[in-house]
Amino acid sequence: MQDALSAQFAAVVAMADGPAIAFTSNRDGDFEIYTMRPDGTDVRQLTMNDDRDWSPAWSPDGTRIAFASERDGNGEIYTMRSDGTDVRRLTANHRLDWHPAWSPDGTRIAFTSDRDGDAEVYTMRPDGTDVRQLTRNDVGGGPPAWFPDGTRIAFVSERGDAETYTMRPDGTDVRQLTANNERDCCPAWSP
Repeated sequence: MQDALSAQFAAVVAMADGPAIAFTSNRDGDFEIYTMRPDGTDVRQLTMNDDRDWSPAWSPDGTRIAFASERDGNGEIYTMRSDGTDVRRLTANHRLDWHPAWSPDGTRIAFTSDRDGDAEVYTMRPDGTDVRQLTRNDVGGGPPAWFPDGTRIAFVSERGDAETYTMRPDGTDVRQLTANNERDCCPAWSP
C-alpha cells in the first residue's frame, strides 16, 4: 500500500479537448488526484480533502475517473467526472478497496479488495452494484489489468511466489504466465 501511495500513478486518455493524464501527487501535503496535458501544462487538482486519493483510472469514454480514497475512513472506490465534480462512492465496507481498472467496454470496474481477509480481485458495475469476487487466493503486485478486448484480466497472485496470471472476466480459466520465483508486479497489456 505505501509503495502504491508513494508512486505517481498515471493514466492517459483521449478527451474531447485533447489527451490528458490523470495522476496522484502529494504536492499539497497529502495524496490528491490531478490531471494535466501530456506536455505538463494545464495541471488541475480534481480532489481536495484531508485524506488520500490515489490510483486514478479513466473510463473508456473519458468522461469519468475511478479512484481509491480514504476520505470516509478507509480505502474505498469512487468515481468522479473528468473535471472532479459528481463524486460517487461505489464501495462501502470496513476493509480496503483499491486499484480500480475499467473494462474496455466500460461495463465493469475490476479492483483489488481485502474485504475477505486477503487481497483479491473483484469486479462491479460502474454504479457499484453487482460486486463479484474473481479470485480466492491472495493477490498482490498492483492493479488488475484488462486485455484490450476485455476477454481477460491480468493480475499478480501471492500463491507461493508473486507470479503473473490471467483469467476470464468471470474469474474462470486462470492461467499462470510466469514461474520465476521472484516477485512480479503491476501487469499492463499493450494496446
